Amino acid sequence: MANDDKSPAADLWSNWLLHGRDAGDPELRETVRTRVDGYVDRLLEGAHLAPGETLADIGSGEGHVAFRAIERVGPTLRVCLSDVSEPMLRHAEARAVERGVRGQCTFVRCAADRLEGMNDASADVVTTRSVLAYVQDKTAALREFHRILKAGGRISLAEPVMQDDALAARAMKAVIDSKPPEGVSALMVLLHRWKAAQYPDTEEKIRLSPLANYSERDLVRFAQNAGFLDIHLELHIDIVPSILHSWEAFINSSPHPLAPPLSAIMAEQFTPAERDLFERSMRPVLEDPKSVSTDRMLYLTARKPPA
Repeated sequence: MANDDKSPAADLWSNWLLHGRDAGDPELRETVRTRVDGYVDRLLEGAHLAPGETLADIGSGEGHVAFRAIERVGPTLRVCLSDVSEPMLRHAEARAVERGVRGQCTFVRCAADRLEGMNDASADVVTTRSVLAYVQDKTAALREFHRILKAGGRISLAEPVMQDDALAARAMKAVIDSKPPEGVSALMVLLHRWKAAQYPDTEEKIRLSPLANYSERDLVRFAQNAGFLDIHLELHIDIVPSILHSWEAFINSSPHPLAPPLSAIMAEQFTPAERDLFERSMRPVLEDPKSVSTDRMLYLTARKPPA
């Protein structure tokens, strides 16, 4: 299916998934797809799906987890795809039709912390990929996962950890605030302006942000509070070659659905002279083939107690 998000009208989530994360750059899109495949495969390894089971994929987006699960398990797997975004559900449904698996799928529009339309004890496995990061009340979401699971059912979650990005933005702000204006480099001011537009940069903003107000240890505690047993969490921190080497893709993509792209930040918050300084300083760094980025992803598995 082409990346057509015009019917029904696009929303924040579909705009980012279908366009914003790769800025429409074909090379970046393929690289992102390969990286996502790795996350999904690791997530499904933790799910231990078996023929005849029912999977509830919460925040299903394009249906990547659901369709890869069907590929792995086969025609007896039933999958419920839920998402808060109606455009993404319709996009995923069209993909299911194209793949010939529509009969194995149901589609439910609901938020992760309020799974309306999903019955108690109706799923063997619940999965999420980059979903809880955007949910304010993560314990409520995990309790909903617990509710819809059968006795002994499993969760397998893959979630990004973005707290460090917020702490870095806060640290830059602290340095800038602690010095007189003439003691701060113009580039640092611009770097902070960029990062502060995409991540919270004060204690209060971090506390209120679902992206940044939790760590991997907190997620373990949330799972315990929701009633899960046999909780296992792995935090993967990988220093990897940067996937961004095109300046246009760099400034027009964004790291998460709530973040404006750098091009919008520069247009709204930088003067022409500041934009020139920023590009002259950052473009050589970006285009350096040795440039790297840090990828932080946690994988959590757990089990609902048996009856």
